[in-house]
Amino acid sequence: MNSISGFAPIANEKAKILILGSMPSDVSIKEQKYYAHQRNAFWPIMLSLFNPGSDQNNYRQRKNMLIKNNIALWDVLQSCYRKGSLDTAIKMDSVIVNDFFQFFTNHTAIKKVCFNGAKAETVYHKYVLPTVKQQFGYLEYIRLPSTSPAHASMTLKQKTDTWTKEIITFNV
Repeated sequence: MNSISGFAPIANEKAKILILGSMPSDVSIKEQKYYAHQRNAFWPIMLSLFNPGSDQNNYRQRKNMLIKNNIALWDVLQSCYRKGSLDTAIKMDSVIVNDFFQFFTNHTAIKKVCFNGAKAETVYHKYVLPTVKQQFGYLEYIRLPSTSPAHASMTLKQKTDTWTKEIITFNV
């Protein structure tokens, strides 16, 4: 069982939507990039939303694309013990969550939090929501289908359609 740590958020003060995963995969940690696994649908979905037809492989350009479109990206967990990359392998008695009170205080334009899968939502509601709901009760929450290749019950098109509905319609 390995102790792993997440990344700093991708965000600026204009972000309106925060997308939360649970914890970066082993591949992402190795490459120090969010959603680095080649079969993860996160970046193909974001590119289809904000830069259709692009084959943008440059990570810095991808991060800038999110920022330009008022999207912040982070994970619920700051650190945890986990063997492998699956959310189900997270040792729940080891989790340390990120400081969302400070994050929302510094990013006041955020009005919607989108969870990239069930684990991010579950952990947030258990460990984070009780600490932020009074001060940041205006936030809207929605769970989106996980972009992980382990979530194979939906096609890429189905995932993209759902993400598009929640991200684009809110972000206009």
